[in-house]
Amino acid sequence: MSTGSKEVMQQHTPSPQVPLNGFEHNADEIDLLKLFNVLWLNRVKIIATSLFFAIAASLYAFTAQQWWSSKAIVIPAQLNDFSEYQFQVKQFQPVFDVYQQDGTILVNKELNVLIDSENLFQQFINSFNSLANKKTFLLSSEQFQQYLATNKISDKEDISRTLDVWFEKIKAVTADTENNEIYTLSLQATTDESSFVLLNSYIAFVSAQVFKDNLSNLTAVTQAKENELKQMLTIFEAQASNYIDVEKQRSLLSLDIAKAAKLEQPVANITDNKLFDIQLGSNALQAKVKALDSIDNLGVVDPNIQQIQAKLSLLKATKINTDISFKTFRFLENVEMPINRDKPKRPRIIVLGVLIGCLFGVVMVLIQHSVSKRREELS
Repeated sequence: MSTGSKEVMQQHTPSPQVPLNGFEHNADEIDLLKLFNVLWLNRVKIIATSLFFAIAASLYAFTAQQWWSSKAIVIPAQLNDFSEYQFQVKQFQPVFDVYQQDGTILVNKELNVLIDSENLFQQFINSFNSLANKKTFLLSSEQFQQYLATNKISDKEDISRTLDVWFEKIKAVTADTENNEIYTLSLQATTDESSFVLLNSYIAFVSAQVFKDNLSNLTAVTQAKENELKQMLTIFEAQASNYIDVEKQRSLLSLDIAKAAKLEQPVANITDNKLFDIQLGSNALQAKVKALDSIDNLGVVDPNIQQIQAKLSLLKATKINTDISFKTFRFLENVEMPINRDKPKRPRIIVLGVLIGCLFGVVMVLIQHSVSKRREELS
């Protein structure tokens, strides 16, 4: 073979491929033994990186803001829990009932909604979750004001954003998806003690608000009923007065006719005159006119007037006692001091920091080794 042919063959002979990442390939697989050898030789770097991340994670875990949650479980109140309030409501029941002429009584159920245990309980839950109540409570709380001072929060917008965050930390949620009458009350704060104190204080605050709202509702209902009765009384009295005036006019006309006919005594055989009562005679008609003029109590004409007057007298004499006490819920589990913090989870953060540090160290070593190997190949 000539020299020229050898040179051509040498030119077409493929040169051995050098792996770019510094690891030899066998059937497109990385040599794991050499990979572990590289990691073992650089174990100090990996350990140092892991240690650094562990220290950083520990510093964060022990200096981050702590959050603790106190909880309680509540159910609807029993009858004896709001019996005093029930008495206050039921004392107005006769005012709402309708008394018929035959003696039967039509019981009005308008007041029942005010003393329904489920409605009272739901009112408490709604008030507990009310943003307006949360805001009022937090702004008046020493613990929240201290939190603002510690974190140097004074701007109105910053305070508003902080309130939005704290709103999510106060909530009442169903404890059992199959039973809507069991709720968990929770409040998250910066210490276990403040969480316990704040939740008890907020429950008391909401209870007082619900107490006030229920008494206001009762007052509003009774006042509306009083206005209704007064309007009815005005109508019935006007009707009675008109009736008396009409009867008086008829009696005077009948009297004139009786006098013209010289009928002084009652006449039994005059029965077909339905408009004028001349059959009574002038003497009786004069007595009737006198009697109509002397009527002072319109209830004589319409018994409904007496019934309405009696109801108004009862409303005037019946007072709502604001010194009573009642509950709209019952504790299934009382508020307890929290044992474990919600945030930060220190062991979890530290372990996560070690794992991230170890992974970062491994990646860093592999990248450095690959870059170093590449430089050796190119030189």
